[in-house]
Amino acid sequence: MSDHHAWIGLGSNLGDPRRQVERALEALDRLPLTRRAATSRLYASRPLGPQDQPDFINAVALLETRLSPLALLDQLQALEQRHRRVRQRRWGPRTLDLDLLLFDDRRLALPRLTVPHPEMTHRAFVMVPLAELAPSLRLPDGRRVSELARALDDGNLRPVLPTT
Repeated sequence: MSDHHAWIGLGSNLGDPRRQVERALEALDRLPLTRRAATSRLYASRPLGPQDQPDFINAVALLETRLSPLALLDQLQALEQRHRRVRQRRWGPRTLDLDLLLFDDRRLALPRLTVPHPEMTHRAFVMVPLAELAPSLRLPDGRRVSELARALDDGNLRPVLPTT
């Protein structure tokens, strides 16, 4: 069985968000039958929904995995729980959010999972780091990630400088 390519969006704005995302990236390396192949820079962005919350730290990671899409989703949700995921309201603050954005070039519409992620092409905090990692990547419908990222207003997206 060959490896699948899964693209994961990470975000946090509670409990030291930068550290939450960094710890989650390290934890992705420990998922069964999975290895992290690439990671974007970290980005800070204003929240999508209610503005009475801290800014988010976001990143995108490429995983090579032998897990099925639903098995990977289960692992991601378990990882969110280990990070004491808190979500008080829709688009509200959270300790950790992990989204399965793409899985190979598959289209899935399952009760628990839609791939490609239905909102990803509207979110600069997803598309900009994804285009950074794979500018020539195409979505299953043929659209190029880099072109979609360029079309978005990324004015509130700021690269986070590495710690020294």
